[in-house]
Amino acid sequence: MGYDNEDDVVLVRRCVDGDRAAFEPLVARYHRPLFNLAARLLGNRDEALDSTQNGFVKAYEHLASFDTDQRFFSWIYQIVRNECLNVIRARRPEAPLPGNLEALDSPAMSLEHREQQALVQAALMRLSDEQREVILLRHFTELSYEEIAGATGVPVKTVKSRLYAARQRLAAILSETISR
Repeated sequence: MGYDNEDDVVLVRRCVDGDRAAFEPLVARYHRPLFNLAARLLGNRDEALDSTQNGFVKAYEHLASFDTDQRFFSWIYQIVRNECLNVIRARRPEAPLPGNLEALDSPAMSLEHREQQALVQAALMRLSDEQREVILLRHFTELSYEEIAGATGVPVKTVKSRLYAARQRLAAILSETISR
């Protein structure tokens, strides 16, 4: 993510000091990447939208507790992630997860690309929650290992281990799917 955390901190401080409008640039900046992560974690557009919106509301309500030594994205990601985990816990065990999630802004995308995306999404949904999360944070949000560790609350070594295992599992799933 190519955003300046110092700018985020200034906006947070302005919000805490009573400038409600200062939260709007944060929403504009982070809504899309957080929504995309939520959609891929949950596999459901409506649940992802609700989780993202609930995450922003909770973040706004708790801005005074934001530690300015931390990256704002990592902090709000943890909030949205918790919202997603709550949705997953609330699901009935027998409710199937959707196998594909098309890109939200791609009406002109070629059929082949959509098919590939559907295969990858279906494969992602077969990973464990922990594996799917590190893949999404590393490859779709392009966070560093340290940033992923901060966002997930696990050591960098654990991030690397999960990422390695997730890549191996993802490759196996895709290989199995393609060879059918």
